[in-house]
Amino acid sequence: MQTDPILAPQSAAIRDSALATNSVLRNTYLLLSATLAFSALTAGVALALGLPHPGLLLTLIGYFGLLWGVHKTADRALGLVFVFALTGFMGYTLGPIIGLYLQAIPNGHLVVMNAFGLTAAAFVALSAYAIASGRRFAFLGGFLFVGILTAFLLGLVAIFFALPALSLAVSGLFVLLMSGLILWQTGEIIHGGETNYIHATVTLYVSIFNLFTSLLQLLGFAGDD
Repeated sequence: MQTDPILAPQSAAIRDSALATNSVLRNTYLLLSATLAFSALTAGVALALGLPHPGLLLTLIGYFGLLWGVHKTADRALGLVFVFALTGFMGYTLGPIIGLYLQAIPNGHLVVMNAFGLTAAAFVALSAYAIASGRRFAFLGGFLFVGILTAFLLGLVAIFFALPALSLAVSGLFVLLMSGLILWQTGEIIHGGETNYIHATVTLYVSIFNLFTSLLQLLGFAGDD
C-alpha cells in the first residue's frame, strides 16, 4: 500500500506536533511534582522551626522578583534554578500560615488537611477534564487576566483596611479564578499554545498555591467559632 505523497508531510507534521505536546505536558507535570514537593519541604521546615512570616511587602517583592527571574530565564537551564527558588520561597511563606491555623483554630489540622485534599482533588479533576474533553479554553484568557488583577487589588484593600468579609469574598473569587486558570493552562499545553514547560509549571504551581490558601481561609473561617 503506497502512501499519498501529499498527505505524508501532513501526517508527519501532526505526529511531530503531538509528540511535542506530550513532551511539554510530561515535563510540566514532572517539574510541577518536584516543585510541589520542594515547596512542601520548605513549608515543613519553616513550620517545624517556628520561623516568622516575612510579611506582605517582602512576600510581594520576593514573589514578583523571582517570577521576573523565571520569565527571563525560562529558555535556559538557569530557569530551573529560579523555579525552585520561587516555589521554595512560597513554601516558606506558607509554613507560618499553616502554623497559625494549627494554633488558632480548634481542629486546625483537619482544616489544613481538608484544604489540601480539596486542592488535590480539584487539580486532578480539572486537569483530567481539560485533557479528556480536548477543549482549549482560550476564551478564558482575557477574563482570567482581568479577574485575577481585580481580585489581587481587592485582596490588598481587604488587608490594609481590615475587611474580613471582603477578604472572604476574595478567597471565594480566587477559588473560581484558579480553577479556571488550571483549565486554561492545561488546554494551552495540549493544544500547543504553551510550548515552554517552565512557564506552564509556574502557572500551575501558582494556581495550586492560591487555590490551597483560599480554601484554607474559607474552611478556617467556617471552622472558627
